[in-house]
Amino acid sequence: AATAMATVPAQSLRVSEIKDPAVLFERYSTDEIRAVERKVRGEIEQKKEELRQMVGERYRDLIDAADTIGEMRQCSESVVQSIQDMFRYCNKLKQSKHASQSSGKAEGQKQSQEKFYTMASQIKLLLEIPERVWSAMESSQYLQATQLYLLCCHLHSQLHLEGRGHQYSPVLSHFPILVRQVAAAGHFRSTILLESKSVLRGRAVSDQAIAEALVSTILLEDSSPRQALADFLLARKASIQQLLNQPQHGAGVKAQVCSLVELLVTTLYQAYAVFYVPPEGQVSDTSLGCGLLFTTLENVTSNTSSGKEKKVLEMSTGSWFKYLPPSVLNFQPVLRTLAQPIQREQLRDTLQQWIDTCKEDIRSGVSSLLVYVKSLKGLAAIRDAVWELLSTESISQHWSTVCQSLLERPLALWDDLLQQLFLQRLQVLVTEGISSSSRQLLSSALRDLQGQATAGSFSRGAQYESDVAAFLWSESQGDLLSDTAWVSVAQRSPQQKSGLSMKTQALTPCVQTFCFSLDSKLKAKLDDLQHYLPSEKNGKELSEMVPVTTNSPINCYMDAGAVEDILREHCLACVRDILSSVRAEFANAQTKTTSPSQLSSVLFMARLCQSMGELCPSLKQCILGKQGGLDPVSRGTPRQGKKLGKGNTAKAADVSPAQAKWSCLNEELLSCSMEAYGIWSSALTRALVGSFATTLHAGTAGSILSTATNWEELEIQEETESGNSIMSKIRLPVQPSWYVNSLLFHLCLEVNRVGGHALPKVTLFDLLRGCLDQVVSEYEKLTQDTQGKDANLPMTQNRALQLLFDLRYLSASLGSRLEEGRSSRSQQDPRIQQVCDSLESHIDPFDLDVFTPHLNSNLNRLSQRTSVLLGLLTGTEKQFTSRTNNLNSQEPYNILPLASSQIRFGLLPLSMTNSRKTNSATHGVAPSSASAPQDSFRPGNLFRQLANQEEESAAPSLFKLGWLSGMAK
Repeated sequence: AATAMATVPAQSLRVSEIKDPAVLFERYSTDEIRAVERKVRGEIEQKKEELRQMVGERYRDLIDAADTIGEMRQCSESVVQSIQDMFRYCNKLKQSKHASQSSGKAEGQKQSQEKFYTMASQIKLLLEIPERVWSAMESSQYLQATQLYLLCCHLHSQLHLEGRGHQYSPVLSHFPILVRQVAAAGHFRSTILLESKSVLRGRAVSDQAIAEALVSTILLEDSSPRQALADFLLARKASIQQLLNQPQHGAGVKAQVCSLVELLVTTLYQAYAVFYVPPEGQVSDTSLGCGLLFTTLENVTSNTSSGKEKKVLEMSTGSWFKYLPPSVLNFQPVLRTLAQPIQREQLRDTLQQWIDTCKEDIRSGVSSLLVYVKSLKGLAAIRDAVWELLSTESISQHWSTVCQSLLERPLALWDDLLQQLFLQRLQVLVTEGISSSSRQLLSSALRDLQGQATAGSFSRGAQYESDVAAFLWSESQGDLLSDTAWVSVAQRSPQQKSGLSMKTQALTPCVQTFCFSLDSKLKAKLDDLQHYLPSEKNGKELSEMVPVTTNSPINCYMDAGAVEDILREHCLACVRDILSSVRAEFANAQTKTTSPSQLSSVLFMARLCQSMGELCPSLKQCILGKQGGLDPVSRGTPRQGKKLGKGNTAKAADVSPAQAKWSCLNEELLSCSMEAYGIWSSALTRALVGSFATTLHAGTAGSILSTATNWEELEIQEETESGNSIMSKIRLPVQPSWYVNSLLFHLCLEVNRVGGHALPKVTLFDLLRGCLDQVVSEYEKLTQDTQGKDANLPMTQNRALQLLFDLRYLSASLGSRLEEGRSSRSQQDPRIQQVCDSLESHIDPFDLDVFTPHLNSNLNRLSQRTSVLLGLLTGTEKQFTSRTNNLNSQEPYNILPLASSQIRFGLLPLSMTNSRKTNSATHGVAPSSASAPQDSFRPGNLFRQLANQEEESAAPSLFKLGWLSGMAK
């Protein structure tokens, strides 16, 4: 009993197995003993209740039994009296008979007495069998109870108690109590069958108990081993369904799934131990028992000496036991048909069919159980518990042998049954929350921006979206990190970014908030997923110590690649979902005729798509997997654009699929950002050029004069026909018209407003190209209108000179960046050349020859003077280079003064000295001396005063201070 208690868990311990309470304290813990105590007390109460019900239901029967007992007492007394009378009568007969007759009758009386004792002993045994049957069933010895029941049936046939047909046993007339005994024995069969089949459903039952229960079923139902196998598998299927339908939540799911796996494994092991018979000539594993069903059947039914050693009846000390006939003493149950071993093919097909049938129940049941698992950590805990269970030595040691013998193929429970269910639940857990929350976050941000733009009142974040310059020049506590003074940039991790670094990239607070929120959600999912993926240490140990072999029923991390694919695909779908929402907003923005100031939401989405890959490092790690942080490929950010050279094409073959998907996602983000910037640039160009065209096409003299600027008067030396030189004065434009300055100024202002230093070069090129194309188109319209006969205002030479100067200045300013991408030999745009030719046709050819060099000089000087003011529109390489081809020119290298000291910003223009003066000897042009005081208020005099001011002492440069230059470093 102690051994049985040690092997049986406390939950499955029967009350009848508790023999010694002291053994309980040796084998089980305090909680388990308390559970056993509760179980015993519960059964006590249940038995009491059953006793009360039985007494209440059987009260009338008890009264009838008492009456019957009284009648039996009276009958017994009369029988005794009759026997005594017979005894006296027989004595009288003996005395009257002769000696020979008395001896013959004594021998006959002895034979009848022995026959009577034989019948009486059988009746006594028949009366004792029910008690023995109940005792065997209470001790869970169902095979012994079956044998006693079959012996009882044999006694019925011996005593002719069945009462078949018209015959009636005379024994029943003399012993009426046997009527009830025969009726009570009829209930044993159904009770034994019910209890035996309940044993088959048990999860912690020994192989021998399973075999004895099946033998009991075979003997009582006269079935075959194949039917016994079907009964066993049906009982186990019912046990699986019962286990799956238990209402458990949370932590109970792990115990439930582990119990399910343990039940499956135990079923196959017990099928091997009970039903499997090795082929002839093949020796089975000595550590694994097999064929217990047939061994037990042979021991119970065999008539050989070995089978007779275990008899149904054990010798009793009673004197009546010796009167039992040999057919009762040597009783053995008999099978009507010979129990043949199950063929391997039939056993394999039956088990495989049972496994296939259970798969559907397990999939639906486990799927419903996993719904209660709300985190990947909990899912990984269940997976690890199953792995630990299947990796125990008691299961994994002979698993491959059992599967090969029964199914003739390996069986991986994790791969075939559970892995896909866990991956489906993992996919649901991964996809929950991120996509919907990202869409809500995007829609709320856009709703705030659009609502505030409509209402006209901007919050701080919305104001920064519409005016990035205000954000760049605002101060906040997060501009510098707390450890800036002692941690260098090289030692700082890429994830640690200061507010200044965000401002240098024009990443507004709304963009930072969205990206940080998305990154935190992805990081939370990634951290939760790490419980399901192998760590670096576990991965090495798994590859070195636990290689994938057929002996291992489960490889714990074999689906790590599939898990990473699920996370990768979900993240890609999430970002593409955001991109689809963004593109829908683009479509709405394009259908509305909005001004550039109302496109703050479009610019927000442009910056968001431009910086999402950089501000969401968890997104990159989710897509690239565990090697995402160490991946040397695709280190460039989307804002740097794509520059694929010949060297990159050679590495394209080495790019992994994950890296290719990451690159493709970056391209989609960059494309979406370019599309948003394209919407903004087209709207900006349309608005600015529309205002420019309105002023340009104004056909009144007043409007032309109101936009005119001051011209420069130059003295030139000319040679007459006689050879004498004379001095003459000419007037030429030195500044563009006010609407041209306004166009360039507002264009530069709008570019600065959106953070032009962080704009992609492609966007800036497209903006300048589009603006220049529309400006040229407006000039073409103007020249066509003035050439017509119905022109309102004729084109004069001075107006043509100003328009020619304006057009060439616009071409030089807006086309300077475009020339950076062309070769040095590229020719001027033919459309511009055509308009210039049309304007030059309104100028006297002789005057044009005189004006052209001076006009070019003025244009050169103006371009250099305004190159810094229009820095975002002009190329960085051409701000300080001379635009003249005259190599002998002695004009200073820089038009604007430079700092004399070598500080950090060596080429920074500072207004400390003015080294330029108008030199008529250098250019052959004399500056105009007519500078009346009232001319200082004329349009354009500001540039003249800045160019002609004398050298003045200026305040020392702030950049010369050592502490500031040190901080800049």
